[in-house]
Amino acid sequence: MPDELQVLGRAVKQVQYRQHRALDSRLAAVGTTLAQWDALRAISRSPGASARALAEATFQSEQAFGTLAGRLTALGLIERRPGNGRRIEHYLTPSGEQILVAGHRVADEVLTDCYAPLSAADRAALLGLLRRVIGEEGE
Repeated sequence: MPDELQVLGRAVKQVQYRQHRALDSRLAAVGTTLAQWDALRAISRSPGASARALAEATFQSEQAFGTLAGRLTALGLIERRPGNGRRIEHYLTPSGEQILVAGHRVADEVLTDCYAPLSAADRAALLGLLRRVIGEEGE
């Protein structure tokens, strides 16, 4: 059983690694990285969110997200505005929206390629199983 679980864990990691490498490589063609595009995606889903919330949504530390947000601001892709108290809110700029849309097209192509060996039913089953593992059964 432990060997089987280790093989499973490694297979999940291999799929993730392959997917991330392909995304990062292809996103470069539209002028962004996977980390940058993921941050833009998180900001788009939660305009005005704090760095803490966005760090959590992008699986980063607050410090790492702050550094990334500084880069995105310098590139003109996001705006950081004062919120309540010391909170800084994050918003996409029109340029950030354009990069986000281009990134979505790239991601759709990459993910279609990554999961091409699976039927629609297999993909749905895999998603259901992964959601169960992470505790999101009803989503």
